[in-house]
Amino acid sequence: MHIQELLCFGIAPGSGNAALVVRDDHADAGLRQQFARERGKPACVYIDPAPDGGLVLDFFYPHTRSPLCLHATLAAARVLLSAAQPALTVRTAMRGQPLRLLLRDGEVYVALAPQPAPQVTLAPELPGLLLAAPGIRLASAPVIASVGSPKLLLEVADRAALHALQPDLARIAAWGQEHGVSGCYAWCRRPDGALEGRNLNHLDPALEDGATGVAAGALSVHLQTGLALYQGANLGTPCLLRTELHQENILIGGRTELRSIT
Repeated sequence: MHIQELLCFGIAPGSGNAALVVRDDHADAGLRQQFARERGKPACVYIDPAPDGGLVLDFFYPHTRSPLCLHATLAAARVLLSAAQPALTVRTAMRGQPLRLLLRDGEVYVALAPQPAPQVTLAPELPGLLLAAPGIRLASAPVIASVGSPKLLLEVADRAALHALQPDLARIAAWGQEHGVSGCYAWCRRPDGALEGRNLNHLDPALEDGATGVAAGALSVHLQTGLALYQGANLGTPCLLRTELHQENILIGGRTELRSIT
């Protein structure tokens, strides 16, 4: 087994959302889940050879296997790409979703297409229940969007409202499991024109994600524009995710940094 740890989407050196990239591993999903839980990193991605000669990415959070994790994909792209091979198409293990990895001007990007989102009736009181904020007034209507891992997008008034949220994480998890949605992403518009968000899908608030690429992609699908999305300041790990629209695809990229190799 060959393991590399990378920091993804960090604004400054030494910061970002950590991911473990694992190669030459032949364990089954149960053992991979155990490894991810024991390591306690936000995500692990296993790079596996496919029978057709391609590569497959298999994603694990400490608490569950995932169909897609884009910050871990970004980490895998940093490991796999080089000047000699600046582009590569891989696919995901759970759903076979194609992901195009790109190296451009020294930074890595993931290109992928929007995916169908679950068709769920969103009751008017739902945001207040999930956010444990009865009567909250959202800045826009809630919507579910997806680039492979659906998110319920909830736009709050401003940064103060965003950082003050103390959501009902158990209710979010139960609602998400019922409807096939990977938690909530609360977001707001900043005075500088960028966006800022928080990913709310872990039962343990200490495991809140510092950077959520699938949410950046979902927001781009919803808003139909490229964007700069800040996340993680409330966790002490400020991150910046950037997206671009290219015809029918969305490019998601950001800073990556190798932390260690074992």
